[in-house]
Amino acid sequence: MGFFSNMSQRLEFSLGRRAFLKGAAAVGALATLGFSPALAGKRQVDDDQAEWPQQWQVSDELSVGRETTPTLSPATVAATENAITKYQDIVTRGGWNLTPSGQQLGLGAKGRAVQDLRQRLAASGDIDPDAGMGPTYDSFVESAVKRFQIRHGLGPTGVVDKDTSRELNVRAEDRLRQLQINIVRLRSFAGDLGPRFVMVNIPAASVETVEGGQVYTHHRAGVGRIDRQSPIMHTKALEINFNPFWNVPPSLIKKDLIPKMKKDPNYLTEEKIHIIDKDGKEVQPASINWNTDEATHFRYRQEPGAEVDALGAVRINISNPYGVYMHDTPEKGIFGDDFRFVSSGCVRVQDVRDYVAWLLKDNSGWGRDQIDETIRAGSRTDVKLSKPVDVYWVYVTAWSTPDGIVQFRPDIYKRDGDGPGPVADAAPARPIALPQE
Repeated sequence: MGFFSNMSQRLEFSLGRRAFLKGAAAVGALATLGFSPALAGKRQVDDDQAEWPQQWQVSDELSVGRETTPTLSPATVAATENAITKYQDIVTRGGWNLTPSGQQLGLGAKGRAVQDLRQRLAASGDIDPDAGMGPTYDSFVESAVKRFQIRHGLGPTGVVDKDTSRELNVRAEDRLRQLQINIVRLRSFAGDLGPRFVMVNIPAASVETVEGGQVYTHHRAGVGRIDRQSPIMHTKALEINFNPFWNVPPSLIKKDLIPKMKKDPNYLTEEKIHIIDKDGKEVQPASINWNTDEATHFRYRQEPGAEVDALGAVRINISNPYGVYMHDTPEKGIFGDDFRFVSSGCVRVQDVRDYVAWLLKDNSGWGRDQIDETIRAGSRTDVKLSKPVDVYWVYVTAWSTPDGIVQFRPDIYKRDGDGPGPVADAAPARPIALPQE
């Protein structure tokens, strides 16, 4: 269908007092935020995909554009090595100052705290060199904060809130160490990963599709919670299930389903979830003792198309021993959140139909229109990929792009050791209906 055009076009934000780049830049704004690329000139973004245009002023010197270089690539390795040298120099020069915490700062604020913020942003190269060190929170500071927020996976509000303050106050030494840890991870993926592949970066809660050495699409994602982590693995996408039956994984029967049934004996019936025994026969909920582990001896299957279908209309089956997969979700609002560690191990994909269309591009007759029609029909349809696609679930918390933009993400699973850790006071995961992934 050719729905991702002009991939080579540089779509940028501006970070100063210059005029906003209209047209293509508005598309770039979505992509820079981690949203999947807008399909400019082809189709409008679906209203239910939780994509909101973010327009704000930009400057060429400090622009953060939609990245076409894959995170897993030799170019990213080289750029991250350069970033390590840069951060070693920052540390040698004494690092950067810490900013006052607990104080929200925004446009129009004045005082010593704003001067401290300017110094901090200057040390990491986020503010325009011509911005000065005055005490007023002007548009230069606001734009610099937005740039900083994007580099740290936060929504570019331009306001120094609790989350932004936390990232500002991570020491330069810790950021250097984070880069040094992650360069090892990146080097391990610097070889041939396949002509077409998918990367899920768990700490970034994001998905890239890569083709011909360039990022083809970006997607925000929802990944495993701290207590139900998404696994690190290399696998292959094998099959697409449209309007599938959703089976409850055994681990969730104990953690979620049994407690819900104790609280509300009508839960399964209301959610259109059926209990199936080892012979394939349906069992009535009232026949099970929910105060024991008896419920773990059965399978649980939700009807396709159920209004509360917890996992959406599409599942991407990937070969793995963990019982996880990638899928749609009716909870589109999660993609607008900064903190997207919300699942039980599977990966929820924003703009999943575009992702599936890319996976099926070698399957004749499976363009975006056919995908939309199949989902609309509501009948169970399974499609094997004519060419399985490599899928890499990785854990990268720090990297740099070839244009020198250094990115950091929270060490949500504490795999970086004693460095910056997960968001201690983050909002709890959004509750979703069973069966969860």
